[in-house]
Amino acid sequence: MTDDLGIGLETVDESRPNYRARRIAVVVIAFVVVGALAIGVLGVVRGADGLRNLFGSPSDYSGSGSGTVVVEVRQGDTLSRIGERLRSAGVVESVGAFTAAADADERSRRIGPGFYRLHKHMKASLALSLMLDPSSLVADRVTITEGMRMDAILLALSSKAHISLESLKNAAANPAALGVPAWGRGHSLEGFLFPATYDFGPNTTAVQALTAMVRRFNQAASTLNLVAGAAARHMTPYAVLTLASIVQREGRLDADFPKISEVFHNRLARGMTLGSDATLYYIKPLGYGTLTASDLRIDSPYNTRLHTGLPPTPIVSPGELALQAALHPAVGDYLYFVTIDKAGHAAFARTDAEFQRLVAESRRNGVS
Repeated sequence: MTDDLGIGLETVDESRPNYRARRIAVVVIAFVVVGALAIGVLGVVRGADGLRNLFGSPSDYSGSGSGTVVVEVRQGDTLSRIGERLRSAGVVESVGAFTAAADADERSRRIGPGFYRLHKHMKASLALSLMLDPSSLVADRVTITEGMRMDAILLALSSKAHISLESLKNAAANPAALGVPAWGRGHSLEGFLFPATYDFGPNTTAVQALTAMVRRFNQAASTLNLVAGAAARHMTPYAVLTLASIVQREGRLDADFPKISEVFHNRLARGMTLGSDATLYYIKPLGYGTLTASDLRIDSPYNTRLHTGLPPTPIVSPGELALQAALHPAVGDYLYFVTIDKAGHAAFARTDAEFQRLVAESRRNGVS
């Protein structure tokens, strides 16, 4: 049959597939699948909070809360991670409520690692405000100064961080478990407890506290390139640490450390005794008074008036400046030194005769 009107009507072949319709259907299905996956991922990553945030405001408590709960913020935690910790502890109702409050307050970026005393069921903005209040931080602060012996350090930790002295001594007996470097294993923990200020949270164990201090030592040793520096001086890293401990204990002013190190390096090179009373004090009780003539005759490897070379172990925990001085002594030929005035300055000599004159001057100044 022909089309007499010439309109040109197209005959539809129902046997041919409709690819255009199929393409539209595929695109629609793809969008649905992607949307479902996105919602699923959000649900997995952020849980119900994430889904609520997507379709409405995040749930939030309305009051200032009640009771007490301590929440830890760790180094590197994001605001979302902090929110997760708060929600898990029952402080805020949702992560989204906390992150929304934090995003609205630029001070939230100041929240640092530590333990925070908060309340349960708090409005997120109030929880944020409390975390920004320094009084909410819960920590036992312990300051370990340069030149402290291990027994004094353990006593300070026991007193300030409320860790039993027995548990500290037991932990200190296994330095390898605390992370001392490979070259320090098989030795005492003495010298590896780095002097610094530490904040220990509630329930910190002896192992955790001592590990933190050893970790800080390892950081300093890495910064100073201790291993390579010791090799350059044809010394072991442990010998450098031991020498640094003597420099730390003998020097009163940081500026004198390199010259004091020079004296000890020169005496070691010549096979002379170090002549350091500080090493002899190490075998005496804490707070021991002036050494007596009989003390100076004690036959101990720590009596460096009688025995050449370094003592068997470090005698205190040295700081970075003493370690640096042990690695890089001043260059010269000094063999003696003495504290010359009450301000703590050291004076140096090349000969025993010069040294004796300095000792006399020191006595006139009321130092020795």
